[in-house]
Amino acid sequence: MADLADGESKEVKGSAARPYVMKNTGGVYSCTCPAWRNQDAGIERRTCKHLRALRGDAAETARLGVAPPPRPVEEGESKEGPPVLLAHSWENDVDLTGWWMSEKLDGVRAYWDGKSFVSRLGNPYLAPDWFTAGLPAYPLDGELWGGRKAFQKTISIVRRQDRSDHWKEIVFVVFDLPALDAPFEERLAQGKQVLDALGSPHARYLEQQRCRGVDHMRDELRRVEALGGEGLMMRQPGSRYEVGRSSTLLKVKSFFDAEARVVGHQPGAGKHKGRLGALLVEMPDGTSFSVGTGLSDEERKNPPPIGSVITYRYQELSTGGVPRFPSFVAVREDVAFPTHERKSKKNPAATTPPASATPAAGAKRKA
Repeated sequence: MADLADGESKEVKGSAARPYVMKNTGGVYSCTCPAWRNQDAGIERRTCKHLRALRGDAAETARLGVAPPPRPVEEGESKEGPPVLLAHSWENDVDLTGWWMSEKLDGVRAYWDGKSFVSRLGNPYLAPDWFTAGLPAYPLDGELWGGRKAFQKTISIVRRQDRSDHWKEIVFVVFDLPALDAPFEERLAQGKQVLDALGSPHARYLEQQRCRGVDHMRDELRRVEALGGEGLMMRQPGSRYEVGRSSTLLKVKSFFDAEARVVGHQPGAGKHKGRLGALLVEMPDGTSFSVGTGLSDEERKNPPPIGSVITYRYQELSTGGVPRFPSFVAVREDVAFPTHERKSKKNPAATTPPASATPAAGAKRKA
């Protein structure tokens, strides 16, 4: 049977006026047909009749494998994801003196279940054997990280299905031991001991420091963001590992960010003529707006498909509840898009950020 090389695409005639485009990106096969786009599964688990006709049923079945079975979960988790701890946003209402402070890594959340990596949504990350060699047979919670300002590169590598050498650019940064029922300080000490003893260039424990107060936190936030980091994570001393969102773990950032679903593509003009000008997106409550900045040339040539979920960054919400100065960050296959009750025309938009946004650290809102 025919196949597609990494980065290769192929057009196929379908029921629409324009042909559909099949593509292989790092072992993840996609198609622009509605059947592929509308599937309720991670992109690495999707297929369609066009891909099966091209590659053959046996090749597609072998590529997709068997999905992990669903399991009961706590509030705040995905229905198929591992039992992870999730953060709330810091809203200037907690004295952070004495809390543990670390950089918020702009990577891909990964749960090592003792045998393999699993995403927050329960999707497997197929790391090479040499990458996972020596990792313990018990759970580790961490981040697959390719460096600051490298989220897109990171996710493209960990999504690959070929266990390639590209994983040499990734480090598994561990920040907790979920199975150890002990205060955070004990989990921190044991995690450091285990990773130090392993001595792997592909795994390390996340550095933590004690926060001396809000001024110290703000200084550290400015330092991290100046280096291209995303923000900070604050962990309450003595706290246990909990499943779901917990007030013992707080995230601190200088800008808001949130998720939206792509509902359309706006053609470009001027220097962007002939390619994407802006993404038309929709918030969980139905509010729609366009995102035209933050997109690379390649993303404008091959924009996120309709139905995909993106993360965008913005400064504040307008009085009508629309994000001001939104900027594209990344396509997200590792988070579930929340579905809330849509706004009615009689119910004006709230002027506070959506629940999925992270508030600014002491930022001053414009009047």
